[in-house]
Amino acid sequence: MAGFDISALNRAQREAVTWLDGPVLILAGAGTGKTRTVTCRMSALLENGVAARNILAVTFTNKAAAEMRERVIEMVGKKRGKDLTVCTFHSLCVRILRRDIESVGYKKNFNIMAGGDQVGIIRQLIVRKGGAREKLKPAEVMSEISKAKSAELPLTGIEDRLIAEIAVAYQNELRAQNSIDFDDLLLLGERILTEDQAARDYWRDTFRYVTVDEFQDTNSLQMRLIQQLVGPPHHICVVGDDDQSIYGWRGADTTNILQFETFFPNPKVIRLEENYRSTEAVLKVANSLIKKNTGRREKELKPTIMGGDLVRLVAMPGDDEEAEWIVQEILNQREEGRALEDFAILFRTNGQIRKMENALREEKIPYRMVGAQSFYDRKEIRDVLGYVQLLADPEKDIALLRVLNTPPRGIGQNTTMLALEHSRVNDCSVWKTLITESFLAQLSTKAGGAITKFVRQVEDHQRMIVDGKAPGVVLDSWLREMDFLPWLMKQCKTDKERDARNEAVSQAIGDVTAASQKGQSLQDFLDKTALDADKNDDDLDKKSGVTLITLHASKGLEYPVVFLVGLEEGILPHKRSTEEGTKDEERRLLYVGITRAKERLTMTYCATRTKWGKKEACEESSFLRELDLDWIEEENYDDLMGEEASDEELRGFFSGIQEALQ
Repeated sequence: MAGFDISALNRAQREAVTWLDGPVLILAGAGTGKTRTVTCRMSALLENGVAARNILAVTFTNKAAAEMRERVIEMVGKKRGKDLTVCTFHSLCVRILRRDIESVGYKKNFNIMAGGDQVGIIRQLIVRKGGAREKLKPAEVMSEISKAKSAELPLTGIEDRLIAEIAVAYQNELRAQNSIDFDDLLLLGERILTEDQAARDYWRDTFRYVTVDEFQDTNSLQMRLIQQLVGPPHHICVVGDDDQSIYGWRGADTTNILQFETFFPNPKVIRLEENYRSTEAVLKVANSLIKKNTGRREKELKPTIMGGDLVRLVAMPGDDEEAEWIVQEILNQREEGRALEDFAILFRTNGQIRKMENALREEKIPYRMVGAQSFYDRKEIRDVLGYVQLLADPEKDIALLRVLNTPPRGIGQNTTMLALEHSRVNDCSVWKTLITESFLAQLSTKAGGAITKFVRQVEDHQRMIVDGKAPGVVLDSWLREMDFLPWLMKQCKTDKERDARNEAVSQAIGDVTAASQKGQSLQDFLDKTALDADKNDDDLDKKSGVTLITLHASKGLEYPVVFLVGLEEGILPHKRSTEEGTKDEERRLLYVGITRAKERLTMTYCATRTKWGKKEACEESSFLRELDLDWIEEENYDDLMGEEASDEELRGFFSGIQEALQ
């Protein structure tokens, strides 16, 4: 075949590339050359006379689609490949709707409602339905609408009656404007193909060969869309790995890949098992773990890189030591000539980031953040630090204005503008304005009462600190008193987001506690935090450097040296997984993390971890007991730190003493 050399592929890859007709399921394990196989297969379709306009490949991101199309065109040439359709599910549905939306009652010139326009409509409806009095946010409503549509449930079934009423009015408004939103794209696309036979026949005739990448991430609606799109003789090829299905929390349905035979008859199943990424040691550990999942499709990653360093499993006394030791390991391996980009630190929850960030900053090691926001950039952290500033010195206007109505306490924008104007005219701080009788006299009884209550809270909590109460305890008490966390949780769209924000607030309170225990004043703490944040503003985490990455974001990536941190019960597996029965997905998540490592893998767990300013005992992850110990080197932090110096280190030490004496 022109454009690519089939002899360079292994046996399973060649079979996948040459088996072109009928349903095909390619089970592509981690690091087994999936992308190369898929693009070669699409090139083979073209080489075998299938017209480019009759080939469709669907994936999940625009970036992946663009890269796939580009690679195929590199193989077959621009002329032959220019009419290929490689797109996301949403882009595919836009095409279907642009041609056939009239069959479901919309005009052809429909508009896709997104961003500010969507928020604007919902904000108007909140005011109209009385939600403004309850401080209902557009984001809350949009989240509930999206969840209902994704689950294909009626908007009238949304639990919160006010949000349900707004959601129904929103959908009616969209219809009145001949508009649809992002969630409607899939719903209407599937509906057209299901209900309109002429449209279904047209699209089946157009796309005669369909490829679906990352098939393990599809949901039930996408599966039905594919079924309607692909008719007999079912020229469909799906590519995925049920062992890497880690997005159940956002609707991915593993049934699609596990029971593919029930959707398309007698598929050819091809397993890509030869791994070209990781050492034998890494793969043996990964295989031993994933075998514990029930109901999976049998497959095993087979190494092409034999041997390799044993996987290190290090027991840590606490999360401070964990962060400091990992950073020291990076420095040690840097001396061996490794680039900073070789290193990745993988973590399950956002609450684990802060200690690692601080340790890297302390050693001035550049890093980049993937799949998580830097601790200092989080809105909830800036809010909490605003309250810390009030306890230290309420005359700092920026901090005061930030939290004056956060959470809402009846101090509206008009009152805030009046306070700012008064402070400008009288050349004083906003805080001084709030405690001035002449200013309070201008306000309504309600606004004046809200200001007085806020001032009293600040003064009461400042007094507690003066009286000797620990600042972290006072801050925690104040946030609880004003229901800061319930207010914060109400804004979250998912349980994952709630956990992340909860942990971040916990970490911030813990940092205040730790700073006071070291003898730092609140202002010292804030100054240090400001300096750290300023380093972050200098694009430190956007430059090249060590990668800090969530396990979910790491799928599809690879690094020579991987540190997988926080392998504790409640973190990995996450505490929610036991309640929700999703422990198998947590095991898959760890499997994904392990298989990111090319050469060296180190896993750590802690005896204690700081939460809400206090050290809490931790239990090692139950997953660790499932690993093949023949390929693991178990170590202990105390032993590593107290190990005897090597002969070379001793010679260097005594040589240094001699030089000093001379």
